[in-house]
Amino acid sequence: MKVTDRLVIIPTYNEKENIEAIVRKVFSLETAFDILVIEDNSPDGTAAIVKSLQKEFSQLHIIERKGKLGLGTAYITGFKWALENNYEYVFEMDADFSHNPEDLVRLYEACANQGGDMAIGSRYVSGVNVVNWPMGRVLMSYFASKYVRIVTGMKIHDATAGFKCYTKKVLETINLDKIRFKGYAFQIEMKFTTWKFGFNIIEVPIIFTDRTQGTSKMSGGIFNEAVWGVIKMKLRSFFTKYER
Repeated sequence: MKVTDRLVIIPTYNEKENIEAIVRKVFSLETAFDILVIEDNSPDGTAAIVKSLQKEFSQLHIIERKGKLGLGTAYITGFKWALENNYEYVFEMDADFSHNPEDLVRLYEACANQGGDMAIGSRYVSGVNVVNWPMGRVLMSYFASKYVRIVTGMKIHDATAGFKCYTKKVLETINLDKIRFKGYAFQIEMKFTTWKFGFNIIEVPIIFTDRTQGTSKMSGGIFNEAVWGVIKMKLRSFFTKYER
């Protein structure tokens, strides 16, 4: 049952250690949010935990997919469901507490009260705010965002951030079926497309804390997609019309 116009989309694959805690934390916030879990057939029983929680929380929803189909396609599935159900504010958030659920309220405020069409939970807009990452990964992420800024021209400090709020009009404007990337670069492509359409993007400083439970899904191939994909994305943009 829909109880608010704010929807948090949480993709999951093997998140049994985190999913119940993150759901309960989001539903404990003073600002109300609905949750949609996009579950990629986790062998660890994540889906069963979500379904048991649905008996307690009517505003918890789940879409089960056949397998691990990629982060980008999970979010696109969630975005389409959000539009079908007329949500005004749609959030991306990890299941592993690397994103602090309390910051959902700050992202919402940036869009609802500060004129943002998209709000980004930014690790780099006020220095480097990352906890528990090895230095090599911090540097790779930080300079990936610098690289994206140079190639695309976007004035966004955290181009690869995955903690975001979209307004409905942004998701209605973007042709979601034409978003090409499925992994790490998906986050870049969504920001770039939003920016090219002239929407107002606000970066909200957050502290990112690496997961303490479960296993990271990051891989070297994901970074390769981002490096080469950004150049292809920029070249394609010269032949694309961005008209609202």
